[in-house]
Amino acid sequence: MKSGFLILAIAACLASVSCKQPNKAFLEKVKDADSIAINYFKGDGSMDTVVAVRVLRDKNAITQLSSFIAASSAPDVLKCGYDGSLHYFKRGMVLQDVDFTLRDVQCMQFSFLLNNKTYATALSPEARQLLESVKK
Repeated sequence: MKSGFLILAIAACLASVSCKQPNKAFLEKVKDADSIAINYFKGDGSMDTVVAVRVLRDKNAITQLSSFIAASSAPDVLKCGYDGSLHYFKRGMVLQDVDFTLRDVQCMQFSFLLNNKTYATALSPEARQLLESVKK
């Protein structure tokens, strides 16, 4: 009886830890995306100032960007404003929206809503470089 309870407790702890990691669930949700629309904002933190829109259709670029987003979790969603947003599409339907901040070194992150919970992940220098190169 005690060993059964112990096994159940360990399984519950493991499930709890894995549920806090959005990485696998995020990648699963966007794996069939055929394009990503990237909106670049003015840079003042507000979302209503789109200055450029780029569309990625290359599957390798989509996979690379998705991997950057899912690479690591951030402890909290920082309230620093946004420099842009990503919109994953499959046959014209939105699969997932992601906001990003890349200009402020203290706030470099992606944030997104998944299963009714907001998550943040670190925006790496490599992800920043990719997003800036796509904008040009």
